[in-house]
Amino acid sequence: MKIKTSELTGAALDWAVAISQKVCIGEPLHSRFALEFKLMHDSGDLQFSTDWAQGGPIIERERMDIECWDFHSMPWNASMWWDDESSSGNIQMHGPTPLIAAMRCYVASKLGGEVEIPEELI
Repeated sequence: MKIKTSELTGAALDWAVAISQKVCIGEPLHSRFALEFKLMHDSGDLQFSTDWAQGGPIIERERMDIECWDFHSMPWNASMWWDDESSSGNIQMHGPTPLIAAMRCYVASKLGGEVEIPEELI
C-alpha cells in the first residue's frame, strides 16, 4: 500500500527508515520479511522514530535542522539539504515529535513523497 511520507508513523515509518539505510535486505514487500521486521520492531530494535540512540545518529550524519513551530498542528519541522547526481534541493517534513519529523525528512530524501508499505506494518 502506498502511503505519503508525510503521514508515516510507527512501524511503517521505522520500516521506511530501515529500507532507506539498506539495513534490511531481501524482498522488502514480502509478507515474511514484513513480519520479521515487525517482530524486531516490537522487541525494541529498529525504532528510529522513537529512540534517540537510533534516530539521533541519522540526524547528525545527514546534518538535519530541527525546529519547533508552536503555531503549527505538527509542531516539529525537520529539514535537510540533499544532493545526488541528477538534482538537489531542500526537504522539509513536519511531525508531532522531533524524531518523527526527522525520520520523515530522511525517508523523503531517499524514497520520495510516497512509500510502498507492506500491509502487515499498517
